[in-house]
Amino acid sequence: MEKNNTTITDPQEFINYVSRETSKLLEMYSATGGDDIFRQFTASWTELATRSLEDPSVWIRAITDYQQAQFNLWRNLLTGSVEQIAQPSPGDRRFQSEEWSKNPVFDYIKQSYLLSSKMLTEMAANARLSDAEQKKLEFYTQQYVDALSPTNFALTNPEVLQQAMETKGQSLIDGLKNLLGDIDKGHISMTDETAFELGTNLATTEGAVVFQNELFQLIQYKPEGEEVFEKPLLIVPPSINKFYILDLQPHNSFVKYCVEQGQNVFLIAWVNPNKEMRNLGWDDYVSDGVLKAIDVTKEISGSDKVNTVAWCVGGTLMATTLAVMANRKDTSVASTTFLTTLTNFSDPGDLKVFIDDYQVKQLESKVNQEGILHGRELATSFNMLRANDLIWSYVVNNYLKGQTPPPFDILYWNSDPTNLPAKMYTFYINKMYLENKLVEPNALTICGEPIDLSKIKTPCYFLSTIEDHIAPWKSTFAATDIIKAPVEFVLGASGHVAGVINPASKNRRHYWVKGELGQGADHWLETAEKQEGSWWPHWSEWVKRRSGKKIPAPAQYGDSNHQVIEAAPGSYVKQRLD
Repeated sequence: MEKNNTTITDPQEFINYVSRETSKLLEMYSATGGDDIFRQFTASWTELATRSLEDPSVWIRAITDYQQAQFNLWRNLLTGSVEQIAQPSPGDRRFQSEEWSKNPVFDYIKQSYLLSSKMLTEMAANARLSDAEQKKLEFYTQQYVDALSPTNFALTNPEVLQQAMETKGQSLIDGLKNLLGDIDKGHISMTDETAFELGTNLATTEGAVVFQNELFQLIQYKPEGEEVFEKPLLIVPPSINKFYILDLQPHNSFVKYCVEQGQNVFLIAWVNPNKEMRNLGWDDYVSDGVLKAIDVTKEISGSDKVNTVAWCVGGTLMATTLAVMANRKDTSVASTTFLTTLTNFSDPGDLKVFIDDYQVKQLESKVNQEGILHGRELATSFNMLRANDLIWSYVVNNYLKGQTPPPFDILYWNSDPTNLPAKMYTFYINKMYLENKLVEPNALTICGEPIDLSKIKTPCYFLSTIEDHIAPWKSTFAATDIIKAPVEFVLGASGHVAGVINPASKNRRHYWVKGELGQGADHWLETAEKQEGSWWPHWSEWVKRRSGKKIPAPAQYGDSNHQVIEAAPGSYVKQRLD
């Protein structure tokens, strides 16, 4: 094996080299550095140990139970008993292979690990700390436990050893090649990234860029019929992700679906900022972003009103924009659709474990020094919430087994993150997540206007998803009590991404509608009606009723003041700067 033009012939040196390079990758991949999980774990458990001195009986019982279980496990190993002392939890796919049960040694390793992890997680769960500290302890304990799984190490994973023998070591060599390739790329490959190209087999809905400034490009899409609705549809994606999650492939493109429904569709493609854009703030994203896009869309379409669709952070931007417009008596927006959008951040879901004064100030200092929040760091935080599925499974398959992950469009998008300017990020994380100021009337001033969401009178469609761990549906539901406007609340199945990208053509999953508003989220769900299939057609009918009459479809892109700059998906979405 060659390393930097030097041939490695000693097997032990080869193993040491693989270990070092793997450590480099995992440190690079971690949002806060390779030692952060261990540091947070140690700090949380030190706090737990200090508190437990008041009542050591909890620890004594836990350790006694653990020792008894380990004794039973040793007895079974020595006597040849197949009794299972510990079993993986439902949904845990790490130990599915029969090698983990057939071989007594690996069966012991598996069960011993499961007993140890069970002891740690249960002790963490019963710590009785403050709510914030409790969640942090449980999260970092789980991260620590997941990282130490025997499946993650070649010598304790029988599947890896078996494959290495069957391939005469080729799987280990292929794994090292995958590892070195990912180190060069700066992230763990979750899909075959060579299988996709923007504009070729992703983001292929036909259109053109008709306006751009330093913040965004505005894409106008080509109508598919002879007529369109007179009020155009402007889509505002999140600025922390690339927009093409809404325009993946023809069969699962929300953008294409909107075009097919007769909408005259425009879309904001946010820039992927570099450190020179550090001073772009939330006000800029509203004034030079959303408000500017609304104005240009109106000019090109000839309509004095637009309908908007906004997702996640794009929805939070849209909410503040509507509040600014309400103060200015600007009624340009006929309706707004919010997709999995938080306005009340009192319960931000699983992300709460990363959000306290200490952690935020640490990252804020780094962001202010570098000028941007690197997209990779943000993506890692999200991936850590599902570490076994989104980190460790790829470490095992890519590096230990030497496999190449199959093509998957959503995971390609997930591996193509966007940076955030320092000023915008620090405002967002402090004023929204830490201080929850958006729901306080007049607590924030945006574009010179005091923000009061209750002044919004625009009809709103809220789509939330029941398994969303980034924007929990009960937290998003809170907006229905804040915004004093006609509201349609819809709850979809699945999570933050899969629940939104649920094509009507497949008609999968289900959603809930027609619950009673005004008495809380639980009451709404109890009184709601369950509908089979995709929520897309339900939304399409809702927005059509607010789209005006049909008019001849535009024969060309833009207008005399807004000429075609380039074909969709444009150049901004292709920027990879992190």
